[in-house]
Amino acid sequence: MNWLIKSSIGRKFVQSISGLFMILFLLFHVSMNLVLIFNYETYDFLANEVLGANWWAIVGTGVIALGFVVHTIYAIWLTLQNRKARGKDRYASSSKTDTTWSSQNMFVLGLFILLFLLLHLYQFWYEMQFKELLMIEGARHDSATLVKEVFSQVWVVIVYIAAFVALWFHLTHGFWSALHTVGWNNTIWMKRIKVLGNVVSTAICLGFIVVALAMHFGFSNLVG
Repeated sequence: MNWLIKSSIGRKFVQSISGLFMILFLLFHVSMNLVLIFNYETYDFLANEVLGANWWAIVGTGVIALGFVVHTIYAIWLTLQNRKARGKDRYASSSKTDTTWSSQNMFVLGLFILLFLLLHLYQFWYEMQFKELLMIEGARHDSATLVKEVFSQVWVVIVYIAAFVALWFHLTHGFWSALHTVGWNNTIWMKRIKVLGNVVSTAICLGFIVVALAMHFGFSNLVG
């Protein structure tokens, strides 16, 4: 297992697997958020009863956090490694694949997304699960109302849209790059994977943006 840490290929493999894991989490997260548009009560049930301070939710949060930490650490590690190896020509590549803006700026995009995530965790996870876990007074159980309150602020909506545009660029490159690293790299499949990556990335980011806009403008809770 040392090759996962000591070799460049191993580090890229870990980075790819952790990235694909995060994409699966994002698909789950956006699916849950879309419930907000239709019914607050259902969202509150999912957020508080299913994913509240229950042991399975705590374990799941730990696994997700570990995956994100691993992805971030390996991203920094690989970036420093590439810059050291290539010097001034760090964007040069021997690959036949055209270099895109997103591939050149994956680290910067990831850093912006990380800063956004800290804000997101403070606004929601801290107010709901963290306070409940540590029995801090003021834990929110009206999750849907909290989300509506947060997105009632224009600056929050603007920041969220900017963050998910950045995430879109990060995912469109990261999706096919990860699958390329794990072995799905023949010419025929790579074209299909890039298309699939664009579809998945757009669905995830557009879903989050739609929820933010719906909550801000009041186009939500249409059922119930």
